[in-house]
Amino acid sequence: MSYSVGQVAGFAGITVRTLHHYDEIGLLVPSERTHAGHRRYNDADLDRLQQILFDRELGFPLDEVAALLDDPGVDPRAHLRRQHDLLTARIEKLQKMAAAVEHAMEARTMGINLTPEERFEVFGDDDPEQYAEETERRWGGTEAYAESQRRAARYTKDDWQRMRAENDDWTERYVALMAAGGQPTDEAAMDLAEEHRRQIGARYYDCPHPMHRCLGAMYVADERFKAYYDSTRPGLAEHLSAAIAANADRHTG
Repeated sequence: MSYSVGQVAGFAGITVRTLHHYDEIGLLVPSERTHAGHRRYNDADLDRLQQILFDRELGFPLDEVAALLDDPGVDPRAHLRRQHDLLTARIEKLQKMAAAVEHAMEARTMGINLTPEERFEVFGDDDPEQYAEETERRWGGTEAYAESQRRAARYTKDDWQRMRAENDDWTERYVALMAAGGQPTDEAAMDLAEEHRRQIGARYYDCPHPMHRCLGAMYVADERFKAYYDSTRPGLAEHLSAAIAANADRHTG
């Protein structure tokens, strides 16, 4: 049995245009075509589309989805288990969010005023949506973005709190270095810049020195990043940017 492009779009909750795009790039080529050239999809095509949509929901870029599906060395069952693990982590995160919403609803119904800490316990001090849309628009097609999304989906509240404490400790040490008159080209400043780079790599995505140099330049060029760092200590953004560049120079020669 085969299905038209319109039927498949309806089954999957996607647009006909998306299916056309998948066909054009070779990601999902329909197994059949009518004499008039209309696409027809069979059950094997639907299985492949399901895998594509699972991976897209998990943040994989299309080129990586294609590589995974077309690699004869990838065990389909093992890939499904990997998808299951990633989705389970995301579900756990959403369940925590749902519990927080329920807690807020109960408190409002009963007239209980939650403390600020209780209101934002899930988020900490950060607005989770502050830069999300722009980040996806600027880097959504990159492997670094996809990897950061996959890792973030696994983190628990304890993980975020631990990383926040590590950030605070690193910031205190960097501010102390500046207060003592340390220069960006000093070994201590470059060591802290290297620690900053390794934290990114350990938490979010691989960050080689050239990429780290680009991030450092953005900390100065983008007023929001500059304001964030300078709110801790005036001049920190430029100092850190220069230390990152110096550290990249000593590692890449």
